[in-house]
Amino acid sequence: MIETSDLPMLNAVLNGVSAVFLLFGFILIRQKHWKAHRAVMWTAFGFSVLFLMSYLTYHYYEGSRPYEGEGISRVIYFVILITHVVLAATVPPLAILTLWRGTKKRFKKHRKIAKYTFPIWMYVSVTGVIVYLMLYVI
Repeated sequence: MIETSDLPMLNAVLNGVSAVFLLFGFILIRQKHWKAHRAVMWTAFGFSVLFLMSYLTYHYYEGSRPYEGEGISRVIYFVILITHVVLAATVPPLAILTLWRGTKKRFKKHRKIAKYTFPIWMYVSVTGVIVYLMLYVI
C-alpha cells in the first residue's frame, strides 16, 4: 500500500512521465503521425490527471512542506514555485480545450491553442519535478 509520505515522489514521477509523453506527442505531430500523436497526448493527459489526484490527496492529508534552503537557492526555488503554481492553474482548462478541439477534428482551432498549451503544460510538468527535487532530495 502506498503511504502518503510516498506521494511526493509519485507526483514527481507522474509529472516526469507526463513531460516525456508531451515531448513524444510533439515529435509525433511534427512527423505527421496524427493517430499516434492523439494517443500519446491522451496518455499525457491521463498521467496529469493521476498526478492531480495524487497531489490533492497528499496535500489534503499532509499539508505543505516548507522550503528550508537559504540564499540564492531559496530565491530560485520560489521563482520556480510561483511560476509553476500560476501556470499550473491554467493547464487543466487549456489541456481539456485543446484535447476536445483535436477530438472534434477542429484542427485549425486545435493548433492555435496547442501553441500555448504545449509549452505551458511542459513547463509545469518539468518544474513540478524540479520543485520535488528541491524540496525532498537536494
